[in-house]
Amino acid sequence: MPEQHDQTTTVDSRPGRPELARRCRGVTEARWFALTVLAVILLNAALLGLETYPGLVEEWHRWLRLAERGCLAVFTVEILVRLGAHADRPRGFFKDPWNLFDLAVVLCAFLPLVRENTTVLRLLRLARVLRTARFLPQLRIVLVAVGRSLPGTLSFLLVGALLLYVYAMVGWVFFGRQDPEHYGSIGRAVLTLFLLMILDGIGDAIHAGLEISRWSLLYYASYVLLASFVLVNVLVGVVITSLEEAREMEGTRETAQETPPAPCCTEDRRLLLERLTAARRALDDLERDLTRTPPPLAGRTAAGDGPGDVQVRRGRGGPAPGRGPVSGPPLSGGTGRQLPLRPGESAC
Repeated sequence: MPEQHDQTTTVDSRPGRPELARRCRGVTEARWFALTVLAVILLNAALLGLETYPGLVEEWHRWLRLAERGCLAVFTVEILVRLGAHADRPRGFFKDPWNLFDLAVVLCAFLPLVRENTTVLRLLRLARVLRTARFLPQLRIVLVAVGRSLPGTLSFLLVGALLLYVYAMVGWVFFGRQDPEHYGSIGRAVLTLFLLMILDGIGDAIHAGLEISRWSLLYYASYVLLASFVLVNVLVGVVITSLEEAREMEGTRETAQETPPAPCCTEDRRLLLERLTAARRALDDLERDLTRTPPPLAGRTAAGDGPGDVQVRRGRGGPAPGRGPVSGPPLSGGTGRQLPLRPGESAC
């Protein structure tokens, strides 16, 4: 009982955290909250665009500064509310990448080094525009897909750079003297082939190559086939695969948000598991004590035997009158009480 009292005291000592998390979670999951934050983000982007007009800044400088500070105050309150929604499980806040991004953007605005540097402050305010992806699921899916496609894109760039270098060297060898404007060096050859990759000026390049050699047609045809069709299709496939993975991740995220874990039930379950563990330990100790204790002697006789009952006697007493000695173990239930025998049954 003292252990149970201590556990109850431990649970009741923090009654405010689950209640605070429940109330803040109700605010963050409300539609008006998301729409308000989205409107403030768009307002911040509009203010950033208005600051590009020098005359407007000189005339409305005070009001623009006041509006920018108001946006920062709203973003700060938003982060505090989101932190309060994870008061019962603080680690869950840092598991969401968008929470980390929002926290970094807001905290950097309060750093003295950032506030004194106008260029860095404007870039930081520009980064707030990216927060619109948090409230627009489709835009968030696209951004996640772009991020997940980066490893495949790097492989694509490596293969493309290798292909450009090989064809640039071949072009410099065959067309460097006749066409120095496009193939006079490796740099010019790479630039020419890069423009041909997007089919810019492919007709003029083929006509100029045919004046030098007929084999130039095979050179340009193979390059356009590999660079403009094969590699581009590979890149499109990588992006589409990443987009499907991002949609699956978004679906899993929405499912997890629809069924949040109940903190009270989790705490009660933890206490119940602790009590079950303590009960199991107590049963193990009791079983160990019973194993060490010797069994009682079954030598006592029970009074009030009915007709036809046979008492098995051990110790000082002999066999029952009129009957022979009975051999074998005593018929008892392990508690010293004798078990009667029916007529016609033997003690063996």
